[in-house]
This record gives sequence, C-alpha cells and structure tokens, in this order.
Amino acid sequence: MESGSKAQKFGLVLFSLLATLILSPALAAAEEGGSGFYAPGGSGSFFDTMPGRPGFFLAVINNHYTGSVRADLEIPRVGLATFGLRAASDAATLGLFYRIKPSVLGGALAFGVAIPYLWLDVRATVDGPLGTVEKKDRANGLGDIVIIPFMLGGTAMEGDLYYDVRLSVYTPTGVYRKGELASVGKNYWSFEPGFMFSYLGSRNGWEASGYAAFNFNTTNPATDYRTGTQFHIDGTLAKHWPLAGGRAGIGANGFFYQQIADDSGSGAPLREFKGRTVGIGPVLSYIWTVGKYNMAAELKWLPELSVHNRLGGDYVYLKFGWMF
Repeated sequence: MESGSKAQKFGLVLFSLLATLILSPALAAAEEGGSGFYAPGGSGSFFDTMPGRPGFFLAVINNHYTGSVRADLEIPRVGLATFGLRAASDAATLGLFYRIKPSVLGGALAFGVAIPYLWLDVRATVDGPLGTVEKKDRANGLGDIVIIPFMLGGTAMEGDLYYDVRLSVYTPTGVYRKGELASVGKNYWSFEPGFMFSYLGSRNGWEASGYAAFNFNTTNPATDYRTGTQFHIDGTLAKHWPLAGGRAGIGANGFFYQQIADDSGSGAPLREFKGRTVGIGPVLSYIWTVGKYNMAAELKWLPELSVHNRLGGDYVYLKFGWMF
C-alpha cells in the first residue's frame, strides 16, 4: 500500500512538472511561442505597395486571429497526455509612410513606420490520466514597432505595375513577460528584406500582386531562444470593376510560409521542428477619391489550410488607407 502510494505521488509530481514545462510558451511548437513576426496573408495586394506618388500614406490595419495547436504526448509512468494551446489576438496597427519627391538611383524612395497595439488571450491545457492542468493568460499593450527604413522601386507598363524592394525592421519595444503565455512583445529583433509587386490594369481591371520576404531573427536574451530564419510569400489575384465613382475588387489572397532554419539556443528544446503554414481566402476591396485624396479599403478572411508545428487558425484583416 505504501509502495503504491509513493508511486502515485511520484506520478503526480512528474505529471505536474511535465505539465508546467509543456505549458511554457517555448514548448508550444516550432518558433518561440508558436509564431513569429510574420502575420500570414498580411501583405501581397495593391494596398501594400509603396505610395503611388510623393506624399504621405496613412494606413489603419485591424487583424483578428484565432488559432490552436494540439499534440499527444506519452509521459513515462503516467500515460498518454494531450497538450492543447488556444490563442486569440487582435491587433490595431497605425502605419505612416512617406514618399519623397526626388528620384533615388533612378527610382522612387519611401520609408515608414508601423505601430501596433495588441490584445492577447491564451489558454493552455494538459489532459492526462491523472487529471487536467490548465493555465490562462491575457495581455494587452503596445507591440513591437516596425521601422521601414527604405522602399525603393518604380513603375512600368504605363503605370499599371508597381514594384519595390524594401527592408522592415521589427524592434523589441513591446513588453515581454518571461514564462507567461501571453506577451505583446517578442523581445528580439527581426530583419525582413522583401520584394513587392502589384499589377492593377487600368483597362482590364485585373490585379496580380505578390510579396516575398525572409525574416532573420536575433536571440531572445531572456530565454536564449533564437527562432530560425523564415521565408514567406503572399499573393492576390482579383478583378476590379467601376462602382459608385470608385473601383471595387473581388478575388482571392493566399500565402505560403516555411521556416527554413532550425530554432537554436539553450531555450529551444524542439529546435529540430520547423513551422509551416499554407492558406487561401476571399478578399474584397474598394478604391475611391475624395477631392484630391486617394482612399482605399480592403477586407479579407484567410483560413490556414495546412499547418505544421505552429498555431493554426483563421485571420481576418480590415485595412483602410488614405493618401495625402
């Protein structure tokens, strides 16, 4: 009886310790916390090109996401346990971009900044033969500010094609809480060189746009975790028609994301795992003019269709832009 009691106590202690480890964000999946800076489907349409003429472009972007990940784990002397992580987030981002008037290297030059505010709600559970362990966490606040030091590009095909190369720098300005499930900041830098193009036919109304980029990440000093390099591409195919004095568009937006390097550092126990996701969904847009100001709006829903080693769910974007 005493031996059985000791074994049961040992099992409970082991289950609790393992559950605590499993509930750590670092063990959620590949990439620290189960996701990186890249927001699938966030770019890749006419809305995301550099400003079409010299001046300011103001963008307000709202992104809602719900996702989850589940895995079965065999715990020695305890049995099979199911780990689950569910997350919901809302991000309101204010972007301000400016295109200068003089040409640079024969092309147009713009730069900008994007300031996000985030709301996060995360729940993790471990269900096993010895019971259920659950942890909930919420956070909100200023996120990691993105600086775009340059967007260098031009036009072709009588102004129907816009293209540019750019660099986005994700800065660790958001609050990071080590050991917590929800943090509005990631506590490391990321450098994203990318290429953007968008064809929007003035005569035929067809749009074909795309954005491809890499993310090179630094180490989180609080956890000694370095998320591996990532590649991603977003694209849009849509048709635009005249409507009520403007142009309305309907089409599809898709994305492909692949982590191409292992996570590293002493805080990355699942370093051999690489994240991947693919998704596609509908997109609606409208472009109109108020006086001398150009306006644009975009709405899209993007379900993730194939996800590996990261959170998977649905993204909804609502964008509004004003050129002045």
